Amino acid sequence: MINLFLYVYTMMYKIVVALLMVGVASSANLRVDRFEQWLDEFRIMIHNNEHRQHIYRNWMENDKYIEESNSRNLTYTLGHNHLSGMDSGEFSQYMGFESNKKELSFHIDTDKIKTRIAEVKCLGGCVHDYDQTDKLSTVRCVKDCLMQNDELRVTSVPASINWVDLGAVTPVKNQGQCGSCWSFSTTGALEGAYFTTYGQLPSFSEQQLVDCDNRKNGGKDMGCNGGLMDNAFSWIEKNGGLCTEDEYPYTSGDTKTAGTCETSCAVVDDSKISSFVDVKTSDNDMMSALAKQPVSIAIQADQKDFQLYKSGVFTGDCGTQLDHGVLTVGYGTLDGQDYYLVKNSWGPTWGDNGYIMLGRGDEFNKGNGQCGMLMQPSYPKL
Repeated sequence: MINLFLYVYTMMYKIVVALLMVGVASSANLRVDRFEQWLDEFRIMIHNNEHRQHIYRNWMENDKYIEESNSRNLTYTLGHNHLSGMDSGEFSQYMGFESNKKELSFHIDTDKIKTRIAEVKCLGGCVHDYDQTDKLSTVRCVKDCLMQNDELRVTSVPASINWVDLGAVTPVKNQGQCGSCWSFSTTGALEGAYFTTYGQLPSFSEQQLVDCDNRKNGGKDMGCNGGLMDNAFSWIEKNGGLCTEDEYPYTSGDTKTAGTCETSCAVVDDSKISSFVDVKTSDNDMMSALAKQPVSIAIQADQKDFQLYKSGVFTGDCGTQLDHGVLTVGYGTLDGQDYYLVKNSWGPTWGDNGYIMLGRGDEFNKGNGQCGMLMQPSYPKL
């Protein structure tokens, strides 16, 4: 009887183990099948078997990370894209914002000057009517002056705005493995300024900035090795404008390096920048700026959640070590979560058709904005 029991127990154990092995093998096979589908969907080039194994290891690690993250019911979801097979070193080639090289500069913002003049005139009236015996009325007068001008700056800002829907944003572009994000943020801001000024939407050339905005040609940026949007705004001002994408097409995404500066193309009429504005670090100031036009920003984008972002409002951990230039094109609220709408330059297969919604509010990085986006925003004026 005991022998029969041991025999049955042993057979059952072998069957369970066999079923588990089949399950594991089936799961592994499914993962391999999905990897093959990913290769086809995103047209990933495989150079050799070693390269294939390298990509598969990265993809499998990211696949597990996506499943774990999405199971937590966050305000955003992750998903596979053309970057899923990259390790952190390869992914870092998509950054190119040189935050440590930002220089202090002073630029005239006529809107702020007008506001200050209005305040001075109003406060001047309070002083003129000052009554020694009724100091409280003077205090109230001063408060009324400041509140009136604050309302002019803040209450006129709409609850939401989307410059994509309004026609001020060109289709999402792809910088490739060249640290030229700064040039795409720059052209996006210039395109938005041109639209809000003239009602037309040319697609400006990033390659012209990558090739020409360097020390050799009177600029300060460094092609595929990084740059600053403010530096690029200054170069466009000196150059008298910028050429179109069609006349000076982008190639550094394939070559991974800057080319020789071409001077044969004609700049777009009236594309010369007259000045640019550095926006204060606050949501109110950012929203006020966005009510006028799209705004260039810098963010920290080296996080895995950012690499694999798919949809929703991104509220995940994100620092303030600025390394990537992008373009803010609006703001709004989704399911009770305030956000900024941001256009990236990693192609339409990344994120939500090339865009990401970054959480908006004072709770992000002590008021510096999600991923540090409020630290160095700026926009050009024509």
